Amino acid sequence: MAQVGTLSLYVALALAVYVIAGSLLGKARRSAQLLESAKYSAYLVPAVLGLATLALVAAFLDHDFSIAYVADHSDLAMNPAYTWVAFYAGNEGSLLFVALVLAAFSAVAIALVPSSMSQSQPYTIAILMAIVAFFIGVMVTLANPFDVLSRAPIDGQGINPLLTHPGMFLHPPMQMTGLILISIPFAVIMGQMVAGRVGDEWVDLVRVWALVSWAILGTGMLLGSWWAYTILGWGGYWAWDPIENVALMPWLTLTAFVHSIMVQKRRGMFRMWNVVLMNIAFALALFGLFINRGGPVASVHSFASSALGWTFLAFLGSGLAFSFGVFFWRMNALRAMVSLESSLSREAAFLLNNLLLLGVTFVTLWGVMFPLISELFQGTSVTVAAPFYNQLNGPLLLVLLLLMGIGPLLPWRRSSLATAVRALRVPAVAALVIMAALVAVGVRNPFGVGAFGLCAFVASSILQEWARGVRARNRRGENYAEAFVRLIAANRPRYGGYIVHLAIVMLAAGVAGSTFYGVQKDVNLAAGEEAQVRGYTVRYLGERTVTKSDRTESFDDFAVTFPSGKQRSMTAWRAFYPDKRMATTRAAIRSTPLEDLYIVSSEAPEGGRAVFRILVNPLVWWLWVGGVVFIWGTLVALWPEGGFVFAFASPRREPIPAPARTEP
Repeated sequence: MAQVGTLSLYVALALAVYVIAGSLLGKARRSAQLLESAKYSAYLVPAVLGLATLALVAAFLDHDFSIAYVADHSDLAMNPAYTWVAFYAGNEGSLLFVALVLAAFSAVAIALVPSSMSQSQPYTIAILMAIVAFFIGVMVTLANPFDVLSRAPIDGQGINPLLTHPGMFLHPPMQMTGLILISIPFAVIMGQMVAGRVGDEWVDLVRVWALVSWAILGTGMLLGSWWAYTILGWGGYWAWDPIENVALMPWLTLTAFVHSIMVQKRRGMFRMWNVVLMNIAFALALFGLFINRGGPVASVHSFASSALGWTFLAFLGSGLAFSFGVFFWRMNALRAMVSLESSLSREAAFLLNNLLLLGVTFVTLWGVMFPLISELFQGTSVTVAAPFYNQLNGPLLLVLLLLMGIGPLLPWRRSSLATAVRALRVPAVAALVIMAALVAVGVRNPFGVGAFGLCAFVASSILQEWARGVRARNRRGENYAEAFVRLIAANRPRYGGYIVHLAIVMLAAGVAGSTFYGVQKDVNLAAGEEAQVRGYTVRYLGERTVTKSDRTESFDDFAVTFPSGKQRSMTAWRAFYPDKRMATTRAAIRSTPLEDLYIVSSEAPEGGRAVFRILVNPLVWWLWVGGVVFIWGTLVALWPEGGFVFAFASPRREPIPAPARTEP
């Protein structure tokens, strides 16, 4: 398998280089045959990389420990189901995964480029294949997943125990896929710029691919939060970890982009701004790869420190130089003829939204970079902890939440203050009612009350717009159910966006509840003893132990009496891996829409006693429900007109001015 895999990598690299050369030479010489040859060769790259992937997976299944990567990331005791996880558990395998994903999606993107963009297609193909060639080149020269050991061990070192979790089947691949797919909209825009096509022909195509990468990356982060919540044992789902942050930053930038691209589509504005946003998103994606593989910052997520860091840093520098070099080359031609007419308009709200999102992004970037900067100039690495991010990003995120409720109610072009106030009356009243109700039932934390008020404001503004549209269609003779469905179908991007906004409200409510109203208690219990935590009675029943070939598993059983009087058994799990000198935990979690009861073993029993951490986390359930709604809303926004046929770019027509309140 090692020979097959290595040969496949060399063939894939040769094909990628040929595609680059063929595309550029074919364009320069106006050779249709060479361009076609390069295009069809691009379709072969994922097939050859797929063969390399099959070879590596087969090596894992065969326990071929003569391959160093297999020996480092599996052993005889590993459940075969985790072969997929072991495949991308280290640098070499993850690079193969990233190259395969980018090559496969690039082939789809190349096939779906519309004829209106044929002049820029060779440049787009060359850029995509250059990125693919970089990853393959790194594998061939520095991190070959098929390197062979001089002597094969009897058994491997085994997979990292933290990765033996259902979330690992989807979280890492989705996060890596979301990051690398930013290359596709980036390559489309850069191809257009290099070709001198500075109009809006690319808007629809780029919007589709930006939404795809944005949705996959966002889903990957949510799955990572679920993994952290259930297996890391610290009771939380987000810790501003550097690897969490390097996924969040490009996602925030893409969020700004998918909002402002709608302004370009509707009004022909923000063209320069959108190119800059995509350049930043691509650079942040490359930065994430550098942080992940270079190991310059400590993280429970990152790979070991390696020489790859400097290689990826050089690639990041090259990407920045190329993207902004092209931007400044075409900057004058990118200037839009339409300008912002009023600060009270939807365009202005989108622009403010963009600036706030970038503000959160660069605060986060500074937090990630500061330990490296302090070590460089002071010789000491100063860690930036969660309070830094919460204090600086918290207010920005709350303003973003407020703006999410205001923006959709403002018309395009311009509005009067009186019109804006009338549009905001219902959401404002809803927010005040919710805040008053919370205070009346004894909720006193002002930040929590304010956050829930903002959630009510945003949700009511969205539902108000939805209700207005349904009523308008009902007056035309449609029943309410039919009107609701047809309303969404008539403007999928708009109402898909509203669904995503509702998902963000659910996420915000979950974060506010667990942050401001959660409780935590550490207890030391012997079998038969109990602890009281916010109306819950937790009785420790004792420990059960199971010894396996590579670990000792312990199960701590509890009988829990809930505030309602109902009783339920719960079990917390932990394991110790002696060869790795490593312990892992899985919390016992009882989740309801109101709150989670979370019990995790903090220390192994000693003298018949054990230490447990018991938490009550309000509203965490809504984080996971919000994730499902997020996916649904994105699918609605992406669903093409007329079924599975992509509606690609067409020449932009000057839109009809919208009144202050539009009815679908």
